[in-house]
Amino acid sequence: MENQELLEMEKNACKVRLYTIEGVFNAKSGHPGGSLSAADIITYLYFREMKVDVANPKAADRDRFVLSKGHCCPALYGALALKGYFSGEEIKSLRHIGAMLQGHPDMKGTPGVDMSSGSLGQGVSAACGMALAAKYDGSDYRVYAMLGDGECEEGQVWEAAMFASHYKLDNLCVIVDFNGLQIDGHVNEVAGLEPLDKKFEGFGFEVLTIDGHNFDEIEAALNKAKTVKGKPTVIIAKTIKGKGVSFMENQVGWHGKAPNADEYKIAIDELTAQLRALEA
Repeated sequence: MENQELLEMEKNACKVRLYTIEGVFNAKSGHPGGSLSAADIITYLYFREMKVDVANPKAADRDRFVLSKGHCCPALYGALALKGYFSGEEIKSLRHIGAMLQGHPDMKGTPGVDMSSGSLGQGVSAACGMALAAKYDGSDYRVYAMLGDGECEEGQVWEAAMFASHYKLDNLCVIVDFNGLQIDGHVNEVAGLEPLDKKFEGFGFEVLTIDGHNFDEIEAALNKAKTVKGKPTVIIAKTIKGKGVSFMENQVGWHGKAPNADEYKIAIDELTAQLRALEA
């Protein structure tokens, strides 16, 4: 990626993180940790990878994204607002009664959301259906689905993996946001996933492991995925929960709570300083 392109991507990701903090603070609830860890990948998908049309969010030939870990929708909403699907002011009404932005993605009420999600383990199944439909229709759109690492403990994930492999869904790219923490603690202590790469290989996937905060690695992996034929791809993205906010990083307690006023100010100040440094 050219230096200027990389800089723009980093600035956008920082803005997505700012939206994330703004949203959960105003909601007084939500899930900042996993939203912040996923922000770089979601930013890359919407600002470089996926073929989407803001003016026509339901275009039949668009690429699809399923946020299976739907509780981390603040990052998705931030990317959609930044892309222009709706005003950034909507972020402040996150989780409010009657607001457009619910606590989990709603495909019927939010422009740009391709699948309602949040019941963990189910998103890859929906993505498989989309990918198989593209095969039957002779369409060339691609389908991306993001899982949390803790979510991979769900049995339906592996049923969907078998399905994807059986139907040779090479237009499907699954991304695991592997930040190592889930609501109950460290993933390796709750129900160890390792070796996750070998598990996916055993289910017939092309497996790529990357630093989920390195845009060059994100780009290389997604480009590689488009060349894989006859089987689906999974990208295991090693990330930092709470990435970008010092007191949230690698802290399981920030899985699902909102910052108070003092914490909000610290987080916003830190992210604003990061953005200003990128814009200098």
